[in-house]
Amino acid sequence: MVETGIEGVRYFPAYFDAEAQRALLADVEAVRADAPFFTPRMPRTAKPFSVQMTNCGPLGWVADVDGYRYQPLHPETGRPWPAMPAALTDLWDEVAAVAGPPEACLINHYAAGAKMGLHQDRDEADFSAPVVSVSLGDTAVFRLGGTKRGGKTTSMRLASGDVIVFGGPARLIYHGIDRVLAGSSSLLAEGGRYNLTLRRVTPL
Repeated sequence: MVETGIEGVRYFPAYFDAEAQRALLADVEAVRADAPFFTPRMPRTAKPFSVQMTNCGPLGWVADVDGYRYQPLHPETGRPWPAMPAALTDLWDEVAAVAGPPEACLINHYAAGAKMGLHQDRDEADFSAPVVSVSLGDTAVFRLGGTKRGGKTTSMRLASGDVIVFGGPARLIYHGIDRVLAGSSSLLAEGGRYNLTLRRVTPL
């Protein structure tokens, strides 16, 4: 683990080595085959996100004109989300330091030009468990702020195989992806980046 200087934020560079990244990528592609990527849309305006997404685990995060929420079924296929791969539940057991298992893994696909504005992860019913995030593919410029919008921010680069965890006083920090550095990894055949975000949704 590398110290970030931000209380509650833990960074594990190269947590997954090259072999483990390839294995996890195969798991993600299996999830994708069962639960295809969909394009989320902003509440009210229906403006599409620049990322595509899917989920695995008992619950999945979705966004559409009706709002942000977790639900047990894929919004387009109507089927339950696929099971969470063991590599991700093992990761959670090692770094989350909470009794309950993760209930949702949001998989965002960042193709060329995709980004994510500063936001908080606050659609969960309980914030006692941390957010655990895994990067696969091209390096992303990750921006972190404070718990209030408009404060000072810092940025760091997240490479393929990196894991970042934020919880405790940092559980509700604003964070986002400024850009993805195209061609910085050869892991994804089509290029781009997968971000896997594990969350606990219901109270422990």
